[in-house]
Amino acid sequence: MRVALDTNILAYAEGVNDPERQAAAIAALRSLSGTEILVPVQALGELFNVLVRKGRRSPEAALIAVRTWSETYPVIATTPQVLTDAMELAATRGLAIWDSVMLAAAAQAGCRVLLSEDMQDGFGWRGVAVRNPFIAR
Repeated sequence: MRVALDTNILAYAEGVNDPERQAAAIAALRSLSGTEILVPVQALGELFNVLVRKGRRSPEAALIAVRTWSETYPVIATTPQVLTDAMELAATRGLAIWDSVMLAAAAQAGCRVLLSEDMQDGFGWRGVAVRNPFIAR
């Protein structure tokens, strides 16, 4: 099974916010052993921004973190088709365009799950289910 990671999972794993969220994000990643984990390029760009602005890291340190994620997991490109699908998703389902890009990229890459705190847990589109790993089940 393929799983895509949204920016918030990466940011929390990097220690942005609080130690409890960091521990939960790391636990969520560890629970994915045996699955194929992918990262949308959109998430990497957003991560850089979050690390510099919220995490108060230098751009150089943020770049190192982003490179580490992109070397650890395959990256899903934002293709013209992903952007077209994302605009359709935003127009028909009312999602923010950047959340739509994340979900469309996950769908194009054949992911079954998108781990995200930003979208409604259980929301599904084109075979991808959004799962919030911070909700107790």
